[in-house]
Amino acid sequence: MRRLVGFLVILLVISVDSVSAASKSYYDILQIPKSASDEQIKRAYRKLALKWHPDKNPGDEEANKKFAEINNAYEVLSDRDKRGIYDQYGEEGLKSHGGGQRGGGFANDIFSQFFGGSGMRFSFGGDDEGEEDKTPKGNDVYVDLYVTLEDLYVGNSFRVWREKSVLKPASGKRKCNCKNKVMHKQIGPGMFQQYTQQVCEECPNVKFEREGLSLTVDIEKGMVDGQEIVFYEDGEPIVDGDAGDLKFVVHSQPHERFTRDGNNLKTSVTISLVDALVGFEKELTHLDGHSVKIGTKGVTKPNEIKRFSGEGMPIYESMRKGDLFVTFEVAFPTKLTEEQKTIVKKALGVS
Repeated sequence: MRRLVGFLVILLVISVDSVSAASKSYYDILQIPKSASDEQIKRAYRKLALKWHPDKNPGDEEANKKFAEINNAYEVLSDRDKRGIYDQYGEEGLKSHGGGQRGGGFANDIFSQFFGGSGMRFSFGGDDEGEEDKTPKGNDVYVDLYVTLEDLYVGNSFRVWREKSVLKPASGKRKCNCKNKVMHKQIGPGMFQQYTQQVCEECPNVKFEREGLSLTVDIEKGMVDGQEIVFYEDGEPIVDGDAGDLKFVVHSQPHERFTRDGNNLKTSVTISLVDALVGFEKELTHLDGHSVKIGTKGVTKPNEIKRFSGEGMPIYESMRKGDLFVTFEVAFPTKLTEEQKTIVKKALGVS
């Protein structure tokens, strides 16, 4: 897909919100706008449910939670009555109307119903697009999202204001769903001519209008540079087809103290010559504010690297972390007096 630069006006109002997963709306969970059509809701659910299904993420509790969230959101938004109550009164309104979250095996039940029956097995080897590939699709829209290393370490959420073109009804009729159909015409006794003719339906006319909406973009722990956060069918629209996707591309900004190397972190600490010789006690403030003890009782050589297991970056969609590598730089004195030289030689046993 080619990148669209400047086709759609997207204003990133990056106000750092501490939006927890529990407070996310059903629209945010399915990564769709509040104005999403029934077809958009189905398509978003299909993609996310396949991604987070327990069979594809065995033993991953976080994936199970997300799968349940996705199914609960789809149960409400796919039902017009429940969606209307939710839009007006929120989750509390749903509960008072008897439409709150279902427990037990509902998540798997709705998945089975949506994909064709409770006894079937699901293949997760491909993109699971199937017949959808035959539908014309608009261009994807890419937005570079610059985040801090702290955002990637602890996770964060951003409110984004977006303007895009939306299809609206217009007066008149138009030709649509045009197809080339093979026709046969009799040109004589027992003789027929075969030719191709374009056949079109008459459909209500449409037009593009600009609309703005607010999106919540979630930065998850351990995301990497170049990773995409996708809002399905929120890209460039197209008449008689599906809209493209809106993709936020993660880019980390340089950090003043830490450098990321895959799942590991690197930093350097300067110590005095005395500390290098006799040992020292020192703490390093990490990206989330917790302290890491990096002191030692032994001798530290210049540019010596010490490894601290489990103090690196969180590994995306995992409970594990990489390692932290600290390089110790020794600050040597620029000048010694004769008396100081004598003391040093004596201490080191040098004649």
